[in-house]
Amino acid sequence: MNAMAEDPVRARLTDLRNGLLKLHKALLDSERANYERDVARITTTGQYLNLVLNDPWFGWLRDLSQFIVLIDETLDFEDPATSADADRLIGRARDLIAPSENGQVFARSYYEAMQRDPAAVLAHRDMMRVFAGLNRPE
Repeated sequence: MNAMAEDPVRARLTDLRNGLLKLHKALLDSERANYERDVARITTTGQYLNLVLNDPWFGWLRDLSQFIVLIDETLDFEDPATSADADRLIGRARDLIAPSENGQVFARSYYEAMQRDPAAVLAHRDMMRVFAGLNRPE
């Protein structure tokens, strides 16, 4: 039996992390296309990385990036995460992944991405499916 099957808490956090990573990539792709349409073409991977890390255009995605890092750190702790830890992180993720026309910066930018990009809508749908799967009993 592998470690994931032995630790349902770790499996839930890994599923959450993987779902958020897919959503993050879809949102990055959407913002890149928007940036290239409105500002300038991105010609190298290094330029793109620099923009993602430092340009205000991509700044709203840093909340999601930092949250994924928090999950990674939790998975790397010497003491395994508890079911309560997983529930807390899943709850925080649900709060973060809540598009809102009048919300905070992340929620508003997420809402705007979903308005302009069908791929963002599909990524959101996929993340909602991940959340539904995280409700399974342990």
